[in-house]
Amino acid sequence: MDLQSRKEIARYLLSRGITEADVEPTGAQAAAEPAAPAGMLAARIPAIPFPAGLAPQPQPISPVPASSDPLPKADVVVITWTVDEGDALANVLTPGVGRIHWYPYDRDFDSHYRPLIRGGAPSLYVKRLASYMPTTIGQKKVLCMKSELHLNQDGIKTGDGTATLPVRDLFVQIIEEVQPELVLTIGTSGSVFQHFQLGDVVVTRAAKFRCKDEFRNEKFNGETFTSNWQIPLTHFDEATSLMQTVASNLAEPPMLPPTVNYHYHGAMIHSDTNVPDIKLDGRDMPEFHPILTTDYFEYGTSTNHLDQEGAAVEMGDAALGLAVDGMANPPNWAVVRNMSDPQINGELPNEGYDMNPQTMWAVGYYTGYGYYTSVTGAIATWGIIAGL
Repeated sequence: MDLQSRKEIARYLLSRGITEADVEPTGAQAAAEPAAPAGMLAARIPAIPFPAGLAPQPQPISPVPASSDPLPKADVVVITWTVDEGDALANVLTPGVGRIHWYPYDRDFDSHYRPLIRGGAPSLYVKRLASYMPTTIGQKKVLCMKSELHLNQDGIKTGDGTATLPVRDLFVQIIEEVQPELVLTIGTSGSVFQHFQLGDVVVTRAAKFRCKDEFRNEKFNGETFTSNWQIPLTHFDEATSLMQTVASNLAEPPMLPPTVNYHYHGAMIHSDTNVPDIKLDGRDMPEFHPILTTDYFEYGTSTNHLDQEGAAVEMGDAALGLAVDGMANPPNWAVVRNMSDPQINGELPNEGYDMNPQTMWAVGYYTGYGYYTSVTGAIATWGIIAGL
C-alpha cells in the first residue's frame, strides 16, 4: 500500500465519528438544553469506583464562556484527539458531562489558524480549535481538551517535504493561557512490542518525529524531545486495577479463515487473555523510549522492529515536544497512549493489495477497540494526576 493511501487512512481515522452535533456543540446551551443526540452523552462503561476524595468532579463554568475567551487556568491540561478518545476522556474525567457539552474554543481561529489549515480539514468543518471542560482530581485543577487540529490533517504544503503545522501553535497558545504545571497528550496508538497488548497503556516522557510524507524534510524530522521529570507512581496500581472495568470489552474474538475456500479444518483459534496494564518508560522499556509520531498511518509488526526505535506509534505527540522546546519556563509533559491495535503479524502480506491484510487488521482493531482502549488510557491519566 502506497504512502498516499496510508495518509488517507490516517485522515479517515482521525475524523471518524464527527457528526452535525460536533459542528454546534451544546456546551453554551447545556443548562437550557440538557438533552443530546442518542448515545452522545450516555457512558458506555459502568461507573468507575475511584478512591474516596480522588473521583473526578466536572466544574462547569458560570457564566458560560464565549468561544473566543482565553482558556481558564489549571494545574494540568489533558489533550486528546478523536471522537472515541474524547468520549472516553469525558466518561472518565468529566462524568455526566459528555463531549458535546464541553465548551467550544476558537480563539484566533480566523485570524491566525485558518490560513494555515488545508481545505477539508476537520477543524474547518467544526469551525474551532478545540473543546474543553474543567474538572478536579483531588486538589488539582484539570482542563480536559479535545483538539480539532492534527498533524496529519491540517498541513498546507510550503515546499518539498515541508508544510504548515498549526497544532504546534495551538500547544503554545494553550500553555500560555492555562499556565499548567503539567501537559498530558493522550489517545490511541499502535503497539510495537509483542507483549504490549490490546488495552495496555504506554506512558513515556519522550516523543520522536518519524515522518515520510509532508514533513519529511522539516528540520525537526527525526528529532526526539524529552521531559525530564519523575512521573508519580503512587496511584498506578489503583489505576491498573480500575482499568479492569473494561477488560471484558477488550477480549479478542476467536478466529477462523474468512471464507470456506481456505482449506482449514481445525478448531477456532483463540488469542491469549489480556489484562490491561501500564507500561512506563524507564521501567518496562528503556528510559525516555519515545513515542513515534508519523505523518501517515503506521503500525508495529513482528518484523518491522519499531520496538527498537520507540514505545508505540501514533500521529501527533511530538508536536507537543516541539512546541515546548525552547520555552523559558516549560511545563512538565508526558505522553499517555493506549494500545488500540496490538503488534500486527509481520508474516501477513503487506503489498500487492488495495487493502493489504496487515493494514486491514490494524484498521479493524482500531475501529473495533478504539473507545474501550481509550478508557484505559484515560484511567491511566487519572493515575498520574492523582499522584501529583
